[in-house]
Amino acid sequence: MKVFRGLPNAASRAPCALAIGNFDGVHLGHQTLLAHLRAAADRLGLESAVMTFEPHPRAFFAKLAGNLALAPTRIANLRDNLSSLRKAGVDRVIVEHFNAHFASLTPQEFIQQVLVDGLHVKWLMVGEDFCFGAKRAGNIKTLEEAGKQYGFEVVTLPAVQNKGVRISSSAVRAALAAGDFSEANDLLGHPYRISGHVVHGQKLGRTIGFPTLNLRIAHHRPALTGIFIVQVHGLSDQPLPAVASLGVRPTVDDSGRVLLETHVFDYQGNVYGKVVQIEFLQKLRDEEKYSDLATLTAAIDNDAAQARAYFAATARIPASNATDRI
Repeated sequence: MKVFRGLPNAASRAPCALAIGNFDGVHLGHQTLLAHLRAAADRLGLESAVMTFEPHPRAFFAKLAGNLALAPTRIANLRDNLSSLRKAGVDRVIVEHFNAHFASLTPQEFIQQVLVDGLHVKWLMVGEDFCFGAKRAGNIKTLEEAGKQYGFEVVTLPAVQNKGVRISSSAVRAALAAGDFSEANDLLGHPYRISGHVVHGQKLGRTIGFPTLNLRIAHHRPALTGIFIVQVHGLSDQPLPAVASLGVRPTVDDSGRVLLETHVFDYQGNVYGKVVQIEFLQKLRDEEKYSDLATLTAAIDNDAAQARAYFAATARIPASNATDRI
């Protein structure tokens, strides 16, 4: 799969079948759309392409308005979204930088500059409520009229449902915020995971007996925060049991940076620079700010004990209290 930051250069603008959307989390609704895209591309002898946006358009306008609370929380990072698009058989992904210039394009400019000249679109699929262009002035009818003029077919996808409920990124966000991983997994079609490179942290955890592997979270509003029972993929042939914290670490850091810290039970090894996946199994509690390091350590000790009991109850690992190292 080829990934382009912005429109491809002239040499890479082969005619394509295109789907446009944010694709945050690439849930089952997205996967249905992508299956239609792949089938159309095969039928027409075209490459399949997806256009997505960074940042999310609503996040851009929230920042412009000075109110980041208006931005949607983020289900998945770009790495994980691209991985899901690759698994769906997409040939090309255009990650368009959503900025003031892009937001100011009229519907006609978007059609001419992006769809026709920039991507040579021959078949286009969007959601049934798709709007585009400055002030969201363009809609499905606008696209259909342009398709007749420029020679591309426009197809819309009705909402995909699960147990009578519309599958959407908003529904996934709500499930994750509630710690309902069963519902989130049903909507996504797979277990919820976050992947990334292990980076150096403050190394505070090792001084209190709970060393962690750390993943930076680029976006400031993840769809979930708190303390979780997790398992780690990428360090062994089998997933390893662990407990994790996802948030801003209010007791030890006032920068507001979001970090995913994971303490892997009974593991030794140098993991810096490795790519791992953290799979979320159960939420233990919300993130809290403690008065001192001793109180924080006691809370982490209790979290670890609960996680060990969970894994012991599911016959995954023994409930030992062996010294942990990472």
